[in-house]
Amino acid sequence: MDKITLPTIQQEFQVRYTYQLLFTQHLFALENPLFKNVLAEYRPNHPIKCLFVVDQGVLDHHSYVKDEIEAYCKHFKDQIQFTELISVPGGEQSKKDQSSVEKCLAAINRNAICRHSFVVAIGGGAVVDMVGYAATIAHRGVQLIRIPTTVLAQNDAAVGVKNSVNAFGKKNFLGTFAIPFAIINDLEFLQTLEQRDWIAGVAEAIKVALLKDKVFFDYIESNAEALANREMEPMAYLIHRCAELHMQHIAKGGDPFENGSSRPLDFGHWSAHKLEYMTQYSLRHGEAVAIGMAIDMVYAKLTGTLGEDLDRILSVMKKVGFNLEVPLETDAEIKELLKGIEEFREHLGGELTITLISEIGQQIDVHHIDYKVMEKAVRSFILKPQNSI
Repeated sequence: MDKITLPTIQQEFQVRYTYQLLFTQHLFALENPLFKNVLAEYRPNHPIKCLFVVDQGVLDHHSYVKDEIEAYCKHFKDQIQFTELISVPGGEQSKKDQSSVEKCLAAINRNAICRHSFVVAIGGGAVVDMVGYAATIAHRGVQLIRIPTTVLAQNDAAVGVKNSVNAFGKKNFLGTFAIPFAIINDLEFLQTLEQRDWIAGVAEAIKVALLKDKVFFDYIESNAEALANREMEPMAYLIHRCAELHMQHIAKGGDPFENGSSRPLDFGHWSAHKLEYMTQYSLRHGEAVAIGMAIDMVYAKLTGTLGEDLDRILSVMKKVGFNLEVPLETDAEIKELLKGIEEFREHLGGELTITLISEIGQQIDVHHIDYKVMEKAVRSFILKPQNSI
């Protein structure tokens, strides 16, 4: 038989994505039509199936939520078809294995949630991550609304396009990119946060300010004590501005699905993810990010990348309430932490890219890390007061 040669078929297409972040208070009060109106944007005047997956911590601190959601759906039954409300463990527990994912998938199957139905995730960043992962692997993706309930989730974790769970001892090893239909921030959920969770979310705002917006960092500096004292007005602005910068980066950064190796919004995260794992997630994500940024900024100072801003930045972080001590003691633990650099490269794929800053508001990518200098940076934060470098 003669050799058959066929031409290559190549086709290009583009998909436009639009999603929105809305702000409110008392989302499921009967006099608040926002949630109903969001569903109406998708399919007006038609009841849409909704499965609610709620962080158990939210239910523990807001016992009225379940009854309130059911009453709200009944009140707006022409637009919302309530199916079921299930609870999942809060925090990293929800992401550590597949059990919570399986619970969500079982509920999606049990309630015949289709690609024109909605899964509504209500909880902290880890729960929103996990529920989003389950929603995007069911039927190759059902509609998703995120209702984040912590500072970190409202200003960072829930406003991106990523969903994930942990596996093989690695954070976010399994995951998807998927755009939620909407994110709704209800500031009332923040009232009952533990102080650690209130403060932890500020780390992501400091991060994005250091990378992109000196004026925003100046605002955080001026309001550091007010934020530490749980004043809602500066926190509301911080959440709004941080989320805005995050969403602008996704839309205008040129790589929303992270096909490249540069991930500036992961500033401080190579060590943060490793520290979370090494401490069995006793560190909050935001606490670990604060430590991770501090380590990388000291490294930048030692290598001549960062100038005189270091002391100022560390002072602001401590005024907000962050403890920047690295919770490790032995040489073996330090060596294990430094393995996080290679694990970070593996997660990115290809060339190692670590984002540092050269000054407040100016980011810089480096592709080589001097491990001896990085070890010195780590050791400068171990079990002792922080000193100037």
